[in-house]
Amino acid sequence: MNKICVIRRFIPLTTKAMKCYPTTVQTQKIHRWVAPTLMELKVREKKLGGKKYSPRNTYLEWNLEAELYAFGKRLNEDFDSDLLLQAFTDRSYVIKEEQKQKDLGIDIKMKDNRELASNGEEFIKNYVQVYLETILPRFPLEGVSGVREHLISEESLAHVSLHLGTKDIILAAEYPVDRFILANAFKAIVGALLQSSGDERAAHFVRDFVIAQLQGKDVNEFWTIDDPYEMLTNILKKEGATLEPRLIGEAGKNTILACYRVGLYVEKKMISSGYGESIKIAKEMGAREALKKIFGTEDHMKPNFQLEGIPKPNTNIRYQIAAS
Repeated sequence: MNKICVIRRFIPLTTKAMKCYPTTVQTQKIHRWVAPTLMELKVREKKLGGKKYSPRNTYLEWNLEAELYAFGKRLNEDFDSDLLLQAFTDRSYVIKEEQKQKDLGIDIKMKDNRELASNGEEFIKNYVQVYLETILPRFPLEGVSGVREHLISEESLAHVSLHLGTKDIILAAEYPVDRFILANAFKAIVGALLQSSGDERAAHFVRDFVIAQLQGKDVNEFWTIDDPYEMLTNILKKEGATLEPRLIGEAGKNTILACYRVGLYVEKKMISSGYGESIKIAKEMGAREALKKIFGTEDHMKPNFQLEGIPKPNTNIRYQIAAS
């Protein structure tokens, strides 16, 4: 009986002691008026036409000359200051300024970046083409063209330009600037560097910022092959070999989870295999893997970005194949 009384007396003490320990959950001390206030501000902002973007070059402390100098130093490049200013001057800005000067009776000639962009675009195309032919010597010309078109596309160049910090330096009629203006500014920057520092520096610049976009990507994705099995068959025929597909595994036959494995053999040696939900798809996937081995573009292959200077194309061992 005494033991029971002792236990009953001890239980309230333990529960009371447990309540004294602080909890580890941190309460967020946000006042109740914060959320309604932010919502009201959002509603008022919508009524006024939404948030308006004001570029940094409209601020009082903006110094264009200092920004252009800092831009070159960030990239570790020596630009001619006049050429760099011209590279950042869009045609729309020149038209706008000319109209203002006409109203004031002033005539000051301004240069836009069209000529520099044209020179830069031509240099980028030629250099990327030669570079890809060098680092992918066995890849067909159609594949090289597909990779090049991806690298020099407006979307890709605008992405590079934006992350180099050109958005606020570009002189344009309207802000925020669109992808075309961003890509055009990057081409003009390459053109300005070409005239300021020569071919080698411009080539390294294109390699470091344009071709480096291939890092971590599969170059085979940029070339669409309509019938990889037929292409592989034609290649082997030219070499006097015959391709033989064999079904070497299957699971879940006649179900929605069916999986087949087809091996491709040449002279009783398996050169590749592929998986798919049908035998036809498995053959196609196996052919794609075999083509990757022939072209030297397997998944584990990585582009070589260490070439110095402007590489020379190597066309001696190139397969020039057109998908029929």
